[in-house]
Parts: sequence; structure tokens; C-alpha cells
Amino acid sequence: MSDENAIDFDKLVENCYILSDKSAQDIEAAVDCLSESYTNSEMIMIYNHFLTVAKNQDLLMYLVRCIDRFRDKSSISPILDLFLDRNNSLNLRIMCAKELANFKDTTVVTPLLYSLNDKSENYKLRLACADSLGRVGDKYAVSPLIDIVGDEEEKSVYVRESAAVALGMLGDIRAIEPLVKILESKKGFMDKFSFLKERIIEVLGKFHSSDDKIIKAMEHALKDDSPTIRINAIEVLMESDSPRALPMIKSMLNDYDDEVKKNALIALYNLLGREILDEVIESSDYSEFLKEEAKDLITEYEDCEDE
Repeated sequence: MSDENAIDFDKLVENCYILSDKSAQDIEAAVDCLSESYTNSEMIMIYNHFLTVAKNQDLLMYLVRCIDRFRDKSSISPILDLFLDRNNSLNLRIMCAKELANFKDTTVVTPLLYSLNDKSENYKLRLACADSLGRVGDKYAVSPLIDIVGDEEEKSVYVRESAAVALGMLGDIRAIEPLVKILESKKGFMDKFSFLKERIIEVLGKFHSSDDKIIKAMEHALKDDSPTIRINAIEVLMESDSPRALPMIKSMLNDYDDEVKKNALIALYNLLGREILDEVIESSDYSEFLKEEAKDLITEYEDCEDE
């Protein structure tokens, strides 16, 4: 057999019990046996056809997993149909959303964006769409993703968070300014959901962190009420080659939170080495807690040197 016309799809549907009430195990076993008689290209055509006729949701999920082994672009259309059909189960649609990203084809971007922007869709499906858009890597998705991150009427903060992560995957510098503006917002929504700020800071850290807008945003984040936000900002600054980064991190050695102080010290130790530890121990400007942390790092440093 060499082409689609040579395959009797109706007979295969019958022989594999695709439309029957047999157990999923029996159907899957019958489908698996086909690979003994058909080539990979033929199996792709068979899987694609089965996707268009099967109704059982578990069977459809099994077929999607089979297709994932090949990731042939001919399978995009039937998977898109399953993804967009609201009569299908949520789990199947989420699986299809994730599978669409594996094809690395820009034709899936528009339907993924459509479902991501549809606020009547289940938020779990929308999360999968955002993740897939980031993995597809098409820059056409940048502006819509920015809009979602900044949408204060979006009920699901998790969707906004996933959109931010997708922007980090895409790495387009157009995202920097709007993300900075969101981060610096003083509105109550952002203050309430500090983990969205955390995610945005992480995303900004994926860009060139010497960008003046990013440095200013980190300066703002270092004053945030959340210690985790401040620690995340320190981590971003540690990767920056901006001359402003070092003094900004050093200023956090006198933060009121011990964990923030500790992370600032570790960051400075990674950047400057032993000298900052000696400075902390010898100066009266630093707390006893920080001095003990510096001594612990020295002990660890000396142990490493002896090994």
C-alpha cells in the first residue's frame, strides 16, 4: 500500500471497533496491530481518519498520543477540529491544545489565540493555550499576550500569569515596556496577586537585564511589600551588567527581612567573592544575622577551596 486511496478506511474502522462499545483496551490493541501491516506514512493517514470518526473521548485521547509520535502536519486539521469542538471533554481539548504546539506551525496560532481570548472558556484550557503559544514561538502572538497580561478585567489571574510566561518564551523586546508598566502599577489588583508580579519579574529577567526600563522596574520591585518580590528582583539584578545593579543589590543588605538580606549577600558573594563577606563581618553597618550568614559562607567557601 502506498497512498490514501489504497486504504479501505471503512473496513479499518470496522475491524478496529472504532465505533463499537468494546473496551478501550480492546480497541487500542486492534489499532496497535495495524502498524504490523502499514507503513508510518499510512499509519498517519489512518490515525487522522480515526480522529474524524471516533466518538469515545478516551479513544480520541489515545489517538492523539499516537499522532504525537509522528507530529506530521497533516494531523493539524483533525486535531484543531477536536480542540475547537466544545462538545468534547475538557481533558481532550487541553491535550489537543498542547499537541498543537508540538507541530511548531504558525497556522495554529490564530485558533489558540481565539480560545485564549474567549473568557467563556474554562481557564484550564486557556492556560494550555497560553503555554502552547509560547512554545510555538510565533511573534504574532506577542501583542495579544501583552493585552491579556494587562487586562484588569480578566477574572483568572492564572491566565494572566500564563500569558506572561508565554511572553518570556517568545523573548520579544516589545513585551518589556508593557510588562514594566504592569509591574509598576499601584492598583489593588496587582498588590493582591503578588505572584503575578513574581512571574512578570522572572519574565523580565529573561530579557537583556541591563535595559534601563528593566533596571528601573527592579528598583521599584526592591521597594515592594512582598519579600519574595524583592528577592526575585535581586536575582534579576545579579544577572545584569548595568553599573546600577551592584549598589542596588548592596542596599538590600539592610532590608528588614532576613531572607532578603541573605539573598542579597549570596548574590553579592557570587559577584564579588570573599571581599564582601569580610566587609559585612568587619563593618558595624550590618546586623548580627548577616554577619553569621557571612561567616557560614566563608566556612563553605574555605571547605570548597580545601577540597
